[in-house]
Amino acid sequence: MTEQQTAERPYTSVWADLNQVEFSQGFLQAGPYRTRYLHAGDESKPLLLMMHGITGHAEAYVRNLAAHGEHFNTYAIDFIGHGYSTHPKHPLEIPHYIDQVNHVLDVLGADTAYLSGESLGGWVSARFAQLYPDRVERIALNTMGGTMANPKVMERLYTLSMQAAVDPSWERVKARLEWLMADPSMVTDDLIRTRQMIFQQPDWKGACEANMALQDLETRKRNMLTDDDLRAIKAEALVIWTTRDPSGPVDEGRRIADLIPNGRLVVIENAGHWPQYEQTEEFNRVHLDFLLGR
Repeated sequence: MTEQQTAERPYTSVWADLNQVEFSQGFLQAGPYRTRYLHAGDESKPLLLMMHGITGHAEAYVRNLAAHGEHFNTYAIDFIGHGYSTHPKHPLEIPHYIDQVNHVLDVLGADTAYLSGESLGGWVSARFAQLYPDRVERIALNTMGGTMANPKVMERLYTLSMQAAVDPSWERVKARLEWLMADPSMVTDDLIRTRQMIFQQPDWKGACEANMALQDLETRKRNMLTDDDLRAIKAEALVIWTTRDPSGPVDEGRRIADLIPNGRLVVIENAGHWPQYEQTEEFNRVHLDFLLGR
């Protein structure tokens, strides 16, 4: 992208994404977990739970709430150890996130839900669908984690995240966000400040150490999804991958989709690890077409 193209990009902000959206922000007491959420839609619609990636937060979905709230009772949540949800003081592994999701569904009075997750959120969605098939309608796995253990990627993610946790300066937080994007200019001042405020919480260094547990090779290995795990998923699954995802190649998305019996793959061009944010219109279209069975 040229400097001129970057200069011509209109300024965006979280509020610009939400200022005409009927939404609410709040907290659920989901079992032992105080869980922060952004919500759009109403209770007459099917429940859709949207789950972010490692060190992320519900704002990963600010550009998707309006479109999905038209069709679903849509909740974007902060995982435990992330955002403004409970920060447990122990290493966080996939069963801990699964427990939170079960409690969220319970407190919302939902027997079943549609699950959509990006990165860590996709990992949790896939494992949840494997373990609790009767609680899942359909799952969308967006640049999902849990099937690869690339030491270079893990080290890069750990380093960027912990540097920003120890020193939540503007540049450190910006660098962590830029890792997500194919186009670094998508990381606006407003997005940096949104995440910086999370990273400036007094207990964030400990929270980050806890949620970085999955970047430890041995911990990651015992939580990973095997080929047999993927084959055991009964729900219809959409695997969304991108041509510029920093965590792994399109071939990995194709492999995952081929292993899941009712899986399919969609590849989004010109996006990194956050296609729902970088290529919002296309993401919303393919995501909703799948969730609605169109």
